[in-house]
Amino acid sequence: MNLSAGDLFMKKNYEKGFFAALGCAGLWGILPIYWKSLIPIPSSTIIIYRILMIAVVCVIAARFKYSWSRIFSPLKDWRTSLKFFIAGLIVTSNWSIYIWAVNSGHIIQTSIGYYIEPLVVCIFGAIFFKEKLTVYKSTAVILAAASVIVILVHYGQVPGIALILATTFAIYSAIKKTVDQPPVISLLYETIFMAPIMLCVIVWLELHGAGALGVGESYQYFLLLLCGLATAIPLGLFAYAAQRTSMFVLGLTEYLSPTLALMLGIFLYKEPVDKVLIMAFGLIWIGLIFFSYGEFKSSKDSKSSENSQNVKAS
Repeated sequence: MNLSAGDLFMKKNYEKGFFAALGCAGLWGILPIYWKSLIPIPSSTIIIYRILMIAVVCVIAARFKYSWSRIFSPLKDWRTSLKFFIAGLIVTSNWSIYIWAVNSGHIIQTSIGYYIEPLVVCIFGAIFFKEKLTVYKSTAVILAAASVIVILVHYGQVPGIALILATTFAIYSAIKKTVDQPPVISLLYETIFMAPIMLCVIVWLELHGAGALGVGESYQYFLLLLCGLATAIPLGLFAYAAQRTSMFVLGLTEYLSPTLALMLGIFLYKEPVDKVLIMAFGLIWIGLIFFSYGEFKSSKDSKSSENSQNVKAS
């Protein structure tokens, strides 16, 4: 069957979006290598630089596309400003815990957190936005909870890093759902309030020999200055993909990042893993299969309904 020019354009657009989604998930998955390469620079210093450099990158990127008035006009509303300030604090907490965990030898726990995160988002959606919690989503959530219980019983401790990462990102997602701004401007708003403070802290640290320059090598300091791009590029790819692929494809490809991180933790950085931890991951993966099938079924039913309405309209 020959495709029309419009269909070909949509197909190519979809393919570009799909590869952008893969690129985004792939970059996120291998970022532990980048953060590890900055050791012995303290995680706290990395976070401070990251906040500042993200703000710098976002200002430059936003200015290429928008006027200054468009960039800063939403901040005239104090409610919007407050939401972004809170979102910035929460996502900064998420980043901080993630980078500290990676550089402290807890990559495997971060991957557990980011596997569980979409399921926590579903729970928040049901609680705060009255979204329907389907049988598939409920099953996935129950299995994820079972995996946490397995870890708790076997190791005698709650997987705190994983749960905090999943919960903070779910809270962040819930706040983001209530505001509507382009990704680059949104990310700028989340860092711009803290950026001046971070600049002052960096200057103080470096002048007193306690910053990155006094601890790391020259090449590490250069890498550190790229942390804004390391954050912005995957987010840009994600935004590009979100406009061109289905939510199902977007969500499914995002499982690639914690899987890559898990592989890095086990095979490259030799973090300890035993049969019980593998069992916990198995429960999460089975849950994600249910979750993904439910999303696929929902997406398919939605398309069928839309096609049916189009046929009736014609």
